[in-house]
Amino acid sequence: MPVKGRHSRAPSRKSSSSTFVLAMLIMFSFLVLILLALGILSIPSSSRKSQKAIDLSSIVHKTLDSEEDDGRGDQWVEVISWEPRAFIYHNFLSEAECDYLINLAKPHMQKSEVVDSETGKSKDSRVRTSSGTFLARGRDKIIRNIEKRIADFTFIPVENGEGLQILHYEVGQKYEPHYDYFLDDFNTKNGGQRIATVLMYLSDVEEGGETVFPVAKGNYSSVPWWNELSECGKGGLSVKPKMGDALLFWSMKPDATPDPSSLHGGCPVIKGNKWSSTKWIRIHEYHA
Repeated sequence: MPVKGRHSRAPSRKSSSSTFVLAMLIMFSFLVLILLALGILSIPSSSRKSQKAIDLSSIVHKTLDSEEDDGRGDQWVEVISWEPRAFIYHNFLSEAECDYLINLAKPHMQKSEVVDSETGKSKDSRVRTSSGTFLARGRDKIIRNIEKRIADFTFIPVENGEGLQILHYEVGQKYEPHYDYFLDDFNTKNGGQRIATVLMYLSDVEEGGETVFPVAKGNYSSVPWWNELSECGKGGLSVKPKMGDALLFWSMKPDATPDPSSLHGGCPVIKGNKWSSTKWIRIHEYHA
């Protein structure tokens, strides 16, 4: 009678491996449930409708955390246009900073000039009837703080900005619509193309003096301050000067081509005085 051979029934390696993987999955699931319960993890929604892009205009009266009171009050950013890309940073400067810039510039004010596209030098022009002066970049601690704030606002390094220009407009004075980007090779080679402008209002203006974008795309009359604008201001998308506010607009499109909708000018001052400060920002060209 044949004898059946004895076989040892050792544990299957495959079975052990499956058990280990199952145990790990159970432990991982348990850990995820704990993290979800504690609010450390969250499950993203798969619905496209629930995914909203970040809108700067939703940042309303959000006070910045600061250990010291810098006198600026609440600061928030408002989107006013996408063609051109333009944003208002409310209470960008404090009243003390505005007064400091004005008093620093007053002894040095001269008739404003424009850049000659053929020579790159400044020249007198009837399209700009204000007076102004330039402040050296980084000349003191207050200026450096403001320039650092501009760099944080624009996400462009301080070294890409020109020195601050302080401007003063009296009754009747204005700046005809113009572009801030250069259309010639001379100026672009001498420091790079101007891609953006930060215009800071150092004083309130009783009437007139708006910054107007006459060919901006959008509904001009939708701005809350429409009824307060002068006739010139109602000729396009306009920003009414308010002490401490800063207007950022981009002269170049994201693809680095000039944006024609960035055409802008300063409406005549009808009543009061207008003080402002301009910071032009350039993109430098590097050659290997």
